[in-house]
Amino acid sequence: MVSIKGGRKRLMTGAVATATAGLALGAFALSGTANGATGTAEAAGVTKHAKPTIILEHGAFADGSSWNGVIADLRADGYPVVAAANPLRGPASDAAALRTVLDHVKGPKIVVGHSYGGNVISEAATDDPEVKALVYVAAFLPAPGESALELTNKYPGSTLPGALDPVTYQQADGSTATDLYIQQDKFHHQFAADVPARQAALMAAEQRPIAQAALEEKATTAAWKTKPSWDIITTEDLNIPPAVQRFMAERAHAHTTEVAASHSVAVSHPHLVADVIERAARTTVR
Repeated sequence: MVSIKGGRKRLMTGAVATATAGLALGAFALSGTANGATGTAEAAGVTKHAKPTIILEHGAFADGSSWNGVIADLRADGYPVVAAANPLRGPASDAAALRTVLDHVKGPKIVVGHSYGGNVISEAATDDPEVKALVYVAAFLPAPGESALELTNKYPGSTLPGALDPVTYQQADGSTATDLYIQQDKFHHQFAADVPARQAALMAAEQRPIAQAALEEKATTAAWKTKPSWDIITTEDLNIPPAVQRFMAERAHAHTTEVAASHSVAVSHPHLVADVIERAARTTVR
């Protein structure tokens, strides 16, 4: 296990990131290809292996922009990236949506999930031979039969219930459903305490709700049982208690990194998250 006590310095030397929001665009065209190396290496008869495509799955109360800093680092280091849109309706249907992305991107892939996105990648990556590793970022690693809600309550420490803003609505068939938001005035403290206040306020305004039923839906498969896994554990997390994160990581025999960070670690520590992803890629794709 690696332990990081704060700080945002990259753990490894890499090119300086110059990309900004929206860098995931165009990744489908890359589809697992290398970053354009030609000429000298090929002339010398040296084979340059393509880098795997990194597939990023956001979690509840977030969207693809939460990966912007991570994408910038990965792209600067030559990795194709796709930040998938997570419908946040339920693990089974969300996994089906993610599988359409996995099927479209050819070649080896590293699949990364934040928070509830961990539920989704655990199901979507099962039995996919092109997924070489899983990276969980302050995320759930459910076993079959477990739900996100059940795991959250396994150990004390989550203050999320008191920060939620439920919205109940009528569906087309006449039944009712509930979407969950985080109250905007509580978002900074609850979700992103180590993110600058102005940025956290934007995140609060842009948050996407998750269906309450999604947090109650039980997992049916667990890709981490058969694929190598890495896990970033956030020790100042108010959504998923650190004790719960450690329990799941140990059960999955994941390579763990602990960092004193909030639930929004991909925003507050993008260099660290990118480094762990690249470590998983280098270890499993040769």
